[in-house]
Parts: sequence; structure tokens; C-alpha cells
Amino acid sequence: MNRRDFLETSLLASAAFAVPGAALGAEPQKEAEPFKLRYAPELGQFKHHAGEDPIEQIRFMHDQGFRAFFDNGLMGKAPDLQEKIAQAAAQYGMLLGPFVAEAQFNQRTFVMPAKSVKNQLTSKMKQAVETAKRTGARWALVVPGQYDQSLEWDYQTANVVENLKYCAEICEPAGLTMVLEPLNPWNHPGLFLTKIAQAFQICNAVGSPACMIINDLYHQQITEGNLIHNIDAAFSRIAAFHIGDVPGRMEPTTGEINYQNIFKHLYQKNYEGVLCMEHGTSKPGKEGELARIRAYRICDSFDVQS
Repeated sequence: MNRRDFLETSLLASAAFAVPGAALGAEPQKEAEPFKLRYAPELGQFKHHAGEDPIEQIRFMHDQGFRAFFDNGLMGKAPDLQEKIAQAAAQYGMLLGPFVAEAQFNQRTFVMPAKSVKNQLTSKMKQAVETAKRTGARWALVVPGQYDQSLEWDYQTANVVENLKYCAEICEPAGLTMVLEPLNPWNHPGLFLTKIAQAFQICNAVGSPACMIINDLYHQQITEGNLIHNIDAAFSRIAAFHIGDVPGRMEPTTGEINYQNIFKHLYQKNYEGVLCMEHGTSKPGKEGELARIRAYRICDSFDVQS
């Protein structure tokens, strides 16, 4: 019996049946009980049930109890579609999670001296601010790019800090927060930013509320583990989370991460931000979409009293 089957069987076998079988994602719901935390599906993750229209997808997410969503590709969408997405978010009371502003996986960007990349990064941040104005989005994701093998590491760190400072000067007055994402070096070799402590140090050096962290728990389980300790140590600088189980980056309960404990811990810390469901599903089609909902109902069933 795998972990998800064990958790679901145990949950359904409890005397109180606190979470009915329907609420576990056996069927799509209408006005389901909201989740305790703001788990955020990505646009497109429920297209087998809701169709291709992103507005209908947002409505479907709300019906299933989600109160947030995200779209990595939001900045690349047409302005009129961005505005429609923002209107739907407001209509259904959904918090819009981070979109990607700058994520160069095969180039050196932030590690370079400001004079060589300032125009490029300034342009991206101004575009991100315009996207945020149209959509009401509060967070823009940044991956600092590759490291430079020909430059001492500390000089690269200094360059990253300097480049983020002038980016923050663009974002902060607009109420937009950059969220730095460390990624694991096995899936993404050669990137500068890999660990939560490293991101925390950089954010503190930048010294702006517009420079924070998005903690991708999939990547950090692979890179360093110790997930709850690092959440606590860097919590003042963590603005959002990405979710995915290890191995495989599928929905929670399919791998080794105890997401029920992590979600309970975040709830007890009064975390009110988004937890972006940036993962695949272990099953195809509608069955996979229901498995996604079921996984979050299982992990959201923690006891809030203890």
C-alpha cells in the first residue's frame, strides 16, 4: 500500500469521518468547504473538468474549495486577458500567486556586473510592474540565472545583491515583491541560487521588502532537506511556496514529503500566503485532476487543535 492509499484509508476509517469521501475528491464539488490554507492550482490544471477557458477554470477551482491560483506565464499573456483573469480573481475572492518575471536557466544574468545587465533587468522589472498593475498580482518570481565559473563566488554574490537592489527600487513603489527561487542542482545544474539560507542572506543584504523568497519544497527536499527547520529559520523572508512531492514532482502523498505535517506547521504559524501547486499528477485526465484535489483534502485534514 502506498502512502496516499494508507493516508486516505486511515482518514476514511476514522470514527468521526471528519472529511467525507466526497470532500476527498471522489467527485467534483459545488461550493466545497474552503481549505484551511491557500493552496493555489495553476491555470490549466483542471482543464479536463473546466475546459480551456481560464475564467471557467478559476470558477471550478473556487467550487472545489481553493482560494488562490497562479499562472507562471501571466506576464506573457495579452493585457486584455490579464484583466479578465484579475476580474475573475476578484469575483471569486481568489488570491493570485507569483508569476514569472525573470528566469534565465541557461544564461548568466544577476551574477554579472550591473553595467552589463542593468538595461535587460530593468526592462523586465518594468514589464512585471505593468503586469501587476493590470492583475493585482503581488509577487513576481525571479531566478538569478547561472553562476560564472570564471568569477569568484563572493563577487558574484555582490553582483546579485547590487542587481536586486535596483530591481527592488522599481518594484517596491508599485507594491510588487520579487520572490527569489532556489532550485536543486540535479534538475537544474549550474544555477547560482540553490539553498534557502543563501536566498535568506541575499534578501537581508538587499534590505528591501520587495525582495523575498519563494520556498519550493520539492527543490529543497532534494537539495538540503530539513524542510521545517529552514521554513522557521527563513520565515521572515518567505513570501510564498511551491509544492511538489519527491521523487517525480507529483501531487502530495505520492512521495516522501510529509505534507500534512508541513501544512499543519504553516497553519500554526498563521501563514496566509499562497502554496502554488506546481506539480504534475500521477494519473491522466479527469482521474488525475480528482487525485490532485483528493491529495490536498488528505493533507489539509490535520488537527488544528493540537
